[in-house]
Amino acid sequence: MNLRVLEKNQNSMRFVADGISTPLANSLRRIMLAEVPCMAIHDVVFIENSSVLHDEILALRLGLIPLKTNLDAYNLPEECSCKSELGCHLCRTVLTLDTQAKDAIRTVYSGDMVPEDPNIAPVSDKIPIVKLAPNQKVRLEAYARLGTGKVHAKWQPVSACTYRYMPVVKLDSSDCDACGECVNVCPKKVLQSKGNRIVVANLVECILCEDCVEACTRKPPAIRVMGNQSCFIFNVESTGVLPAERVVSEAFNIYERKYSEFVSQLAGIEDESAKTD
Repeated sequence: MNLRVLEKNQNSMRFVADGISTPLANSLRRIMLAEVPCMAIHDVVFIENSSVLHDEILALRLGLIPLKTNLDAYNLPEECSCKSELGCHLCRTVLTLDTQAKDAIRTVYSGDMVPEDPNIAPVSDKIPIVKLAPNQKVRLEAYARLGTGKVHAKWQPVSACTYRYMPVVKLDSSDCDACGECVNVCPKKVLQSKGNRIVVANLVECILCEDCVEACTRKPPAIRVMGNQSCFIFNVESTGVLPAERVVSEAFNIYERKYSEFVSQLAGIEDESAKTD
């Protein structure tokens, strides 16, 4: 497999994976969605809640607030040495909320929550939680822990994770009359006119719509568009809980670990078969 990063920032990443199959590409996508762990609120202890929302509804809203995650500082609960349902400082942290509306209606935001660990805090301070009427109050402790998206969507570290074939655009220069119809109709401006010829200027932006093929005045068309079935363009968007690059690297680490475990199990089965024979 050959990897090439096309663009990257804190919350999104686009890269090309060459030399892999469609099942492998889909496995990486599913791992990013469902198996890369991140922090989310799982247990809430209500001390006081006089708002119009029931405790369960508030707890649901709190669980869906994305939390910045430090994967190096916390363990998955099932892997933690404490083996406790309540957890410990190695596998859970707490955020507290103590707020009250006095003389006017007040909107409680995620920024009103106070984290025990500053590294585990809401990704945004502007996520609304509940509106309080005058004299209403909410006091609670929210316990966050690591989890994975296959258990609940609140533990999905990405808001989008897609892949598509790398486009292959072939122009028959001997038959093309450079009329420019394909250039005009292309929605992504993949093609350009240069002198008396058409050139591919931005291949990775091609969405394989084949509008250019339909617009070609030559019969058969002088342009062909197809997808390379062993090369994929990935688009990954993080929810902000982890940098997009960390989500991708963790997905590859998880895939490698799964592959190693599978090979070890196969070797064990072969050894058992040999002993039986």
